[in-house]
Amino acid sequence: MSRICQITGKRTTVGNNVSHSKKRTRRKFYPNLFDKKFYLPEEDRWISLRVSAAGLRNINKKGLKKALDEAKRKGYITSY
Repeated sequence: MSRICQITGKRTTVGNNVSHSKKRTRRKFYPNLFDKKFYLPEEDRWISLRVSAAGLRNINKKGLKKALDEAKRKGYITSY
């Protein structure tokens, strides 16, 4: 499973480790992802999503159905 949030589309980014001598080596920054189950009352079923911490706040703010519809419209998720 790839490290991509299914709600916000956050993914791994790349950058540099910078040592004390300022020598730079490449590194990866991973998103803060969780495998969570959510209850979707409109369809009376549970769904599993891989969401970031920002995605969880997004779901709490907008509601699960609206967040899923927005993620589907943006192409982060194909079906739920």
